[in-house]
Amino acid sequence: MHIEPLPYALETLRFPFPALAGLAGRLPLGGGREVALAALTTARLAQGLASDELLPTAERASRAAAAKVWLASLALPPATRSPFVRCVETTTGTALQMAGALRSLVAATGNHLDGPSIQELERLARQLAGA
Repeated sequence: MHIEPLPYALETLRFPFPALAGLAGRLPLGGGREVALAALTTARLAQGLASDELLPTAERASRAAAAKVWLASLALPPATRSPFVRCVETTTGTALQMAGALRSLVAATGNHLDGPSIQELERLARQLAGA
């Protein structure tokens, strides 16, 4: 049975990174959880480059600066800190640059994230590369 949506009903919202959010919620406090939270935040910032309504460069630069300060407060493994900072800085660039930065991030964080979380980041990188 197919039910037509009501004309005044809101469209159902779909959260784009449920695996990253779930992983961050499941992991105990410490490095693994902070990697998952940093990946989730970075993905949310990067997703802004894939949307039809791109934020102005000044706004993206402001968000990137705030995210860099937040990243500095996390206990990230040394091998992951630089790729996270690069991704956050790249949010002020183009979608193609962001796709490359995300692929580097996936390579650096692969042993800290689970399969579905990595797939979400890779899907975002493909989406950005095609934009």
